[in-house]
Amino acid sequence: MPLDKPYKDVPGTTIFDADMSRQGYHLNQFCMSLMKAENRSRFKADERAYLDEWPMTEDQKQAVLARDLNRCISLGGNIYFLAKIGATDGKSFQQMAGSMTGMTEEEYRNMMINGGRSAEGNRYIGEKK
Repeated sequence: MPLDKPYKDVPGTTIFDADMSRQGYHLNQFCMSLMKAENRSRFKADERAYLDEWPMTEDQKQAVLARDLNRCISLGGNIYFLAKIGATDGKSFQQMAGSMTGMTEEEYRNMMINGGRSAEGNRYIGEKK
């Protein structure tokens, strides 16, 4: 019987809980493998072949190949592990986060410096203002 998860009611938010951890285990382990220079080199030389060494789902592999980090998160990826893909590609965390929000790195940085996103539209759907 699934646990009650009231946080599932937050628009546009994927919470990394135990279920997501299990779903993304191999995806996240792949990301952690990129901490070693030899693995980064192997991945960059033939991304698909390296991904095929991991028992990830095809959806997870396609999301990595497309660098669709939002999709990776929806498939169990944890942003702190996924950051290893960005680092392998020579991207900063700000560049990655900007791409996930449809912003440039500068737009994302400025938004965060100015206090982040508005809470409007980011509360529980059932929550009163």
